Amino acid sequence: MFAVLKTGGKQYRVQSGDVLRVEKLNAEAGDKIQFNDVLMIGSTVGAPLVAGAAVQAEVIDTIKADKVITYVKRRRKHSSQRTRGHRQQLTLVRITDLLENGGDKTDVKAAVGARIARRHDHVETAN
Repeated sequence: MFAVLKTGGKQYRVQSGDVLRVEKLNAEAGDKIQFNDVLMIGSTVGAPLVAGAAVQAEVIDTIKADKVITYVKRRRKHSSQRTRGHRQQLTLVRITDLLENGGDKTDVKAAVGARIARRHDHVETAN
C-alpha cells in the first residue's frame, strides 16, 4: 500500500520503509513525527485531504542539499555581475507506518516546517 502526502509545498508518494528528503522540519534526529496532510492512501482519494489519515515517520538527520550557484551578468554598458550560492536545509525521514484512519487520535508529534514553527514561537513570545 502507498500514500501521497504533502509537506513543504511538494507532494511525495511513499510506502512503509521509504527514506525521504523533505524541507526542514522542526524535529530532532530520532523523533517520531506524523504527516497529517494525506492526499491519497491505498484506494482512498481525498477531497482534497483524506480525513483521519496520517503517515508516521522517524527523523534520521538534518542535512544540507548540494550547493546551487546563481550567476547574473548584465551585458554591454553596465558590465556588472553577481554570483550567489545557496544550500537548502533538508530533513531526512524514514516512513514507518501508513494509517488509513485513526491518525488524528495518535499522540505522535505533527510534522511542522521549521520556518512555521519559528514564526509561531515568535508570535507567542511577543505577547
